[in-house]
Amino acid sequence: MKMKKLLLTIGLLLLVLWAYSQRTEKPPLHAKHWMAITGKPLAATSGATIFNKGGNAIDAACAMLATTCTMWDVLSWGGETQALIYNPKLKKVIAINALGVAPSGATSEFFLEKGYQYPPQFGPLAAVTPGTPGGLMTMLAEYGSMSLAEVLAPAIEMAGGYPIEAQLCRGIDHYRDTIKQWSYSSDVFLPNNGEAPKAGQIFVQSDLQATLLKLVEAESMALKAGKSRKEAIYAAYDRFYRGDIGQELVRGTKEMGGLFTMQDLDNWQVYIEEPVMTNYKDIEVYKLNTWVQGPVMLQALNMMENMDMNCLSYNSAKYLHGIYQVMNMCFADRDFYYGDPYYDPVEPLQGLLSKEYARKRFEKINWDQNDADAGPGDPYPYEGKVNPYLDLLQKWNDDKPVGYLAPALQPDSEFPNEEFYLGTTSVQAADEEGWVVSITPSGGWVPAVIAGKTGVGLSQRMQSFVLRESENPYNVVEPGKRPRATLTPGMALKDGKPYLSFAVQGGDSQDQNLLQFFLNMVEFGMTVQEAVEAANMNSFQMRGSFDQHITEPGVMLIQEDTPPWTRNALRKMGYTLQISERTSGPINAIFFDQPHGTMWGGSSNHGEDYGIGW
Repeated sequence: MKMKKLLLTIGLLLLVLWAYSQRTEKPPLHAKHWMAITGKPLAATSGATIFNKGGNAIDAACAMLATTCTMWDVLSWGGETQALIYNPKLKKVIAINALGVAPSGATSEFFLEKGYQYPPQFGPLAAVTPGTPGGLMTMLAEYGSMSLAEVLAPAIEMAGGYPIEAQLCRGIDHYRDTIKQWSYSSDVFLPNNGEAPKAGQIFVQSDLQATLLKLVEAESMALKAGKSRKEAIYAAYDRFYRGDIGQELVRGTKEMGGLFTMQDLDNWQVYIEEPVMTNYKDIEVYKLNTWVQGPVMLQALNMMENMDMNCLSYNSAKYLHGIYQVMNMCFADRDFYYGDPYYDPVEPLQGLLSKEYARKRFEKINWDQNDADAGPGDPYPYEGKVNPYLDLLQKWNDDKPVGYLAPALQPDSEFPNEEFYLGTTSVQAADEEGWVVSITPSGGWVPAVIAGKTGVGLSQRMQSFVLRESENPYNVVEPGKRPRATLTPGMALKDGKPYLSFAVQGGDSQDQNLLQFFLNMVEFGMTVQEAVEAANMNSFQMRGSFDQHITEPGVMLIQEDTPPWTRNALRKMGYTLQISERTSGPINAIFFDQPHGTMWGGSSNHGEDYGIGW
């Protein structure tokens, strides 16, 4: 009898522990009709508002994009937008390239003569041309159903004044002295006699509101002139890039010391592209081209196909080591071969995404020790060509970026590199008609230079260029060229239907986190909410995409619950560990439950990300 009671007690205890282990900090979202997820609760509400007014997922995504920019959710209106869209009418995934370009005069010689090792991190010379307004209006015109006035209504109201959040107030206060260098930025960000606003204070952006109203006015005038919905939206596009808004943007930028010209704005365009794709165990995974880091995840999945996942447990030392080594190789390829595909030299994408190339790279993994000197491979033979940069490739590890030798880190130190994750937000939207949108917009984060009386904060993406061919011959700064950015929305199809839509903020961590999120669901059977919250690993061995492009070989971020035996095994492999409470994101995602015809939403527990479904 006592044994039965003991067994029953143990059984109940195990059941409680199992139930506890299945809990997530946020509940999963469920929806039948639509889903809207993004980086701020108010922005998610704007998406829900558009859905409730009859808009589709494109309309809702554009509304969320507009409101997150207005709320400075670590981006603004002068930043860049990159998106993947599943079009149910064509039954295919479409890519949106709305990344700005280097302005006139932005050459390597220009920056080197000023003493820069890379284009600057902040200020007017850090700015590429604004991409988000054009990206938003192109998506809306081509695939939306509503007017620009309807979609911008929440953002226009918020620009007139909304209760500001503590997160943004802290960011403004932190960069207060930097902001004071630029008069238009000071007028907006420091409304309290030169001090940052307080949490809950009504934050007013009168100039931005006037700019957004001008876009709506241009659309209205075109409609009154008999233009179609699509033509009217493009009339607003023209007013921003070729009219009085653009003129003030150029004037204000030049006043602050920037390089923009009206010709730069006029020549810039949004590209509607074919995405790149790989097949991982019968799942089609889509990413953007080499103008961002997206193909890194596809390269990694090609390599991971060679790993026997059945023999590995989740976040074991061998699994974390394997992921880290795969990342070493894929990011080294990124850092040498990725750049703007519209400019020469042409990136060897076919070779980079070759399954055979991935297999050969995988065979080089040292399973006992971290390879601190892992470098780029040679993908050219896998597309039947000879590598034109073999001389640079052989010397690549001899030319490490300025700042390579990072300060010594104490094992198990608290994770100090918060800025590694700052910048960007994500937007996820889907509807019952079948439209799916995954966006990773960014740029123009605080402290941003606001361009004149437009209220538009300029991007800081110029810093992702290099100035020397020896570092990356595909990503050397040049007027009209796009920098190789980190921004990387994801989408996956299974049996020809939407399976996952996912994105994350966090610079160089993005494809690391998204790779592990994807594997958490596909290989470890997690729900979408479990997967966005799950602990993972982050590497800092790649050459960073910001400021001085620092690399920290062997530094690995792990979650604080990682057991001591795993930590010890990793240290023996040559890793320096950094420990954090959260290592998972912030990831936002939608899983499509095709058998039940429903959607599951996952919204990160890291930050202020929020979702609404119906």
